[in-house]
Amino acid sequence: MASASPRRVGLLAQAGIVPDAVIPADIDEAPLKGELPRAHALRLAQEKARVVADAHADAFILGADCVVGCGRRILPKAETREQAAQCLDLLSGRRHRVYSGVALVVPGGAMRARVCDTVVQFKVLSAAEKAAYLDSGEWQGKAGGYAIQGRAEVFISFISGSYSNVVGLPLYDTMALLNGAGYAA
Repeated sequence: MASASPRRVGLLAQAGIVPDAVIPADIDEAPLKGELPRAHALRLAQEKARVVADAHADAFILGADCVVGCGRRILPKAETREQAAQCLDLLSGRRHRVYSGVALVVPGGAMRARVCDTVVQFKVLSAAEKAAYLDSGEWQGKAGGYAIQGRAEVFISFISGSYSNVVGLPLYDTMALLNGAGYAA
């Protein structure tokens, strides 16, 4: 697996898959100029899978990336409290989309990929709710500054699509890619 995300490893375990190796792909994750959220998620997943597959040509390599998009805007993986606060302000009372690119490189080098798209609606956040969430630190390193599988789930009034996608890896799409490529767990 071409990922450093413990959430993705945990989600794969839910599906009965334990990767032989978890190898973070060291790539530049900055969006390209004018790149939209969906295209960004797909490109990063493909790049991650390809980088790791280049060193492991005889293996199935799964790469993934999760991007929170608000309109045409790509929200950051919040690294500072200020970034997380800006994300929460933007998401409060609005719908946004979570895109996960999933790419699979099969032995021999062929790549298959897809993008999962989930719509998420946040309630209007009060100042106290926002402050408590920021104080929790749960937002650190999370796309869009929140984790649906944690305290932020109480902010979500509506979801349409894959819950596991919002956590970080769309299991249905991932298993469809693996099964379609003949991978046997």
